[in-house]
Amino acid sequence: MVATRLSPDSWIHAGFTALVAQGSSALKAEALARDLKTTKGSFYWHFKDVPAFHQAMLRHWEDASLHMLDVALHDDGTPVQRLRHFAQSAPTAQNGLASHGTALEPAIRAWAHENPTAAAVVARVDARRMEALDHLLTEMGLSNPELSRILYGARLGMAEMSGRDGIDNENALGTLVDLILALYG
Repeated sequence: MVATRLSPDSWIHAGFTALVAQGSSALKAEALARDLKTTKGSFYWHFKDVPAFHQAMLRHWEDASLHMLDVALHDDGTPVQRLRHFAQSAPTAQNGLASHGTALEPAIRAWAHENPTAAAVVARVDARRMEALDHLLTEMGLSNPELSRILYGARLGMAEMSGRDGIDNENALGTLVDLILALYG
């Protein structure tokens, strides 16, 4: 095996790839090193241990998710346009996560079912997203708290479906936003 010098981001990217393809059990130094055709020494050069690597992955996902939330909700445009952007934007379309496709968020959420650290990060992201969605809907004069839960739940469910079948659900989510606005507007 030829040792390859990799950056922490290379390892994190490989971790996301393994998580999507094989689940959280694949997030181990030896398996990732084998996939990257390098030694475990490279892994341990960048990360104290596997839990520190997991923390780095989760921090990267959280930062990317919250960045995309800020982009979607602080974009120029009317509140309706920002709501559509929020509903239709892939949560991790930037910050190096787009290459993992729509399956990454469901994979992170599956990991959170078995890992308390991942669960805490997912809970923080969910809380920020719900808070932002509540604020946006209130700005539009829609104060029913169930609307936020319906929209966010649909977005999560559509991400799960897209991760499984590869079908882009942006138009379906846009239709849901239109329906809600027609009913309440």
